[in-house]
Amino acid sequence: MVAPLIWLILALVLAGAEALTGDMFLLMLAGGALAATGSSWLFDFPLWADGVVFLVVSVLLLVGVRPALRRRFEAGKGRPELVQALEGKSALVLDRVAEHEGQVKLDGEVWTARPLNDHDVYEPGDHVTVVRIDGATAVVFKTT
Repeated sequence: MVAPLIWLILALVLAGAEALTGDMFLLMLAGGALAATGSSWLFDFPLWADGVVFLVVSVLLLVGVRPALRRRFEAGKGRPELVQALEGKSALVLDRVAEHEGQVKLDGEVWTARPLNDHDVYEPGDHVTVVRIDGATAVVFKTT
């Protein structure tokens, strides 16, 4: 009953180490160690057979699951391009825009806003241009 415990500890250590890397490689090895834990516990295989189960399952996870997971996580990296697309667009002031307050309607959504120059103030109904997006705040400027 020692072998399943060793495989389980190895699986937990590998999963914990994965939290530090985020590469999905060690997580696949942890899956192989978990499979070796199960096979050792259920079938009481010798240690070399558990090693074969670990190897086969790890390779299958690395080849079959890891690429799909990486594609899935990398698909969300295009988000900053959407924010950049808002720069230069026209917005309508909904609430008075001053140094520490304001809201604009931009692309059909309400955004918090602040003026590009701290001393500028824009009143409701003014049309402004988005200079940049700073976090969740649109930095705006009124063109004359």
